[in-house]
Amino acid sequence: MSQAIPLDNLAKQGKIVHDRPPMLAIGVMIWLGSELMFFSGLFAALFTIRGHIGTWPPAGTKLDVLQSGIFTIILVASSFTMQYAVWLIEHRERGKARNWVIISLVMGALFVGNQVYEWIHLTTRWYTNSYGSIFFISTGLHGIHVFLGLVAMAFLLFRMRGRTGDPGELSTFQGVSYYWHFVDVVWIGLYSALFLLK
Repeated sequence: MSQAIPLDNLAKQGKIVHDRPPMLAIGVMIWLGSELMFFSGLFAALFTIRGHIGTWPPAGTKLDVLQSGIFTIILVASSFTMQYAVWLIEHRERGKARNWVIISLVMGALFVGNQVYEWIHLTTRWYTNSYGSIFFISTGLHGIHVFLGLVAMAFLLFRMRGRTGDPGELSTFQGVSYYWHFVDVVWIGLYSALFLLK
């Protein structure tokens, strides 16, 4: 039977431990609740359209499922690299954490680059049919959210330019990681509905 390690013992081991949940992290989680409602409405519209189309995606729509799948894996993997950066910050490894944030940022940028490529090369446009409309709306809104996550990571890197962190650094890391995990999970749903659902 394992016992919880007292906070003072964890602090001696070098791990940063909050004695209560940080307000920033709580605020981000509450905000993500509203984002969840927003994307739920988007998924409701998507499945309503899906229910009225006989063939999904419509004939003439050429999707590169493999390429999008590869970049989906890259985006999902960036959640793990971002979470590892949080773990490193908790254990006062700021230099290593910075490197893993950079890796996460690059992976997210690759994903956005692929989305732009898909937008340019997709045969179906937003005005072609209802599938095209929901594809561009949903991937576009998600792409904006990913871009905002990249901006937040860039802010983290700017904040970490000194040798020592400030007391709010860990909660900022946690808030950005919660957001990043959220956009990754949303994309798994969108990729499944837009690319894999037949």
